[in-house]
Amino acid sequence: MPETNEQIINQNVTKFIGCDASAEDANICVFGAPFDSTSSFRPGSRFAPQAMRPDSWALETYSPYQDKDLTDKKVCDCGDLELPPGDTEAALEQIRGQAEAMCRSGKIPVMLGGEHLVTLGAVRACYEMYGVNLRIIHIDAHTDLRDELLGVKLSHATVIRRCAEMLGNKKVYQFGIRSGEREEFEWAEEHTALTKFSLEGLSATVEKLRGYPVYFTLDLDVLDPSVFPGTGTPEPGGIGYSELPEAVIKICSELNIVGCDIVELSPHYDLSGCSTAAACKILREMLIAL
Repeated sequence: MPETNEQIINQNVTKFIGCDASAEDANICVFGAPFDSTSSFRPGSRFAPQAMRPDSWALETYSPYQDKDLTDKKVCDCGDLELPPGDTEAALEQIRGQAEAMCRSGKIPVMLGGEHLVTLGAVRACYEMYGVNLRIIHIDAHTDLRDELLGVKLSHATVIRRCAEMLGNKKVYQFGIRSGEREEFEWAEEHTALTKFSLEGLSATVEKLRGYPVYFTLDLDVLDPSVFPGTGTPEPGGIGYSELPEAVIKICSELNIVGCDIVELSPHYDLSGCSTAAACKILREMLIAL
C-alpha cells in the first residue's frame, strides 16, 4: 500500500536525505546540536539542523564528485538534542554524552551545529576515547583562540583554544584562518599549526596524520560571504565553494575520522536558501566520504 502524503512529508522533514538506517545498523550517526547562546554578533545557528533536513530533499543522494551514493552507506539521522539555551556547561555535557555513546558503540558521530562552541562537547567525548593521540583539523575563517570573550571562557570565540589546551601543543591544524586578534595569532605560533587565508598544505597535513584518530570541525564561514552569506559572523576574503568539497572528501576519505561537525550556518540570513543548500551538499559529501 503506498504511503500517504502525510507520511512522506514527515519522513522528508525529520531525516536528512539518505540517512534512514537504524541506529543499531548505522556506522555513522548524525545528530543536531541547536545551540547558539554564546554567539557574539548575529545569533540564529540553532535553526540550522531544522533547516537542513527538509532542504536536503532538493539534492540527489548520488555524488558526482565521488561517483558514490549516500544510500550505499549506513547512516542514521538521530534528530536534535534538546539543549538548554541558558546553561552552556549543561549543553556541552549533553553533547559530550551523545557523542561518547556513539563512539563507544563503534559509530562515527557527525554533529550539525549550532554555534562553534558545540565542538568542545564532542571533542571532549573523543578525547576520553583516544586521549593524547587525538588530533583536530579545523577549517574556519576565525582563529577561535581567545582565552576569554568579555570574561567568559566558554564561547564560540574560545572553542579551539579550549580544545588545544586539552590535547596539547601542535595537535590542532587550522586552515582558512583570516580573522582574529593579534594575541590569538601569537598564541597559535606556539600552540597550533595555523595556515592563514587558504587550504594550502592540507595534503601534507593529511599525510602527517595518517594513523591518528582525527576530529574534523568545519565552520562554514570559511567560505566567502559572497557565496555563503547565511552565517552569524561573515568574513570577506574566504575560499570559493569549489575548494571545499575537495578538501572535505580528502580529509574524510583518507584519515581515521572519529568524529566531525559542520557549524555556523544561520539560515535566516540568506532567504534565497543558497547557504543552506551549500551546507547540505557539503554534509552529503562528508557522509559519503567517511
